[in-house]
Amino acid sequence: MAQRRMFSKRIVESARFLKMPPSTQNLYFHLGLNADDDGVVEGYNVMMQTGATEDDLKILVAKGFVTVLNDDLVTYINDWRENNRIRADRKVDSIYKDLLVKMLPDIEIQHAKARADTGKKTGIKQLEENGRPVDDQRTTNGQPMDRIGQSRSGQSRSGKDRSSSSSSEAVKNDDDDDGKNKLLKGIKDTIKEYASCNPTTSEWSAVLRLSNKLTWHDLRLVAFAVNAKVSNQEVERPYPYLLTVLQEKVKEKR
Repeated sequence: MAQRRMFSKRIVESARFLKMPPSTQNLYFHLGLNADDDGVVEGYNVMMQTGATEDDLKILVAKGFVTVLNDDLVTYINDWRENNRIRADRKVDSIYKDLLVKMLPDIEIQHAKARADTGKKTGIKQLEENGRPVDDQRTTNGQPMDRIGQSRSGQSRSGKDRSSSSSSEAVKNDDDDDGKNKLLKGIKDTIKEYASCNPTTSEWSAVLRLSNKLTWHDLRLVAFAVNAKVSNQEVERPYPYLLTVLQEKVKEKR
């Protein structure tokens, strides 16, 4: 992954960006600095490193600066192509490229290609052999630089990519009723703020019943989606929409 990243002044000096809390702006910059050449970054790791909160990430999602791709908070920076222009013969495809295309089918991805004077294979393998410039691509001893699929401890995602304490927290949160209640309260507060409505007794009972069938991670993803739609005022009936999203998530887990 490259060691330098850029940010468009049109984006980071816009009123939409500057009206966000400083902690949210800070998270955006760190996500950009840690993103791979396709603009994908492990948001969870960056949040742990910077002390950012989930509210910061929710704001970035609601304002359209990023898109969360999965339950592990793998995140795509929506204005990546405007922020960064990477030479095709330097570009290394994201390890999350398939996920990115699956979640954002209409996205335009820059294709890596070999230098014209070599005509050999592209990709992350054989960087030196295919003639692609190798500065900022590998360390001096020839070993790959840390990619976003690795944590600061050097462990891969296929192993245990987070610290033992973080892993314990994740396991605990899966069945943490208090954590779920906080997520539900956050959704209710967002709907109250942007739509000025409260759920009926039957609606809230249905919300609680469906939430009990989901893990904390699943419910958190639902919260991101619903809060973003509500805060952008894209939903006329928030609680029926919330129930629809919950029902679809429960079906996915069967």
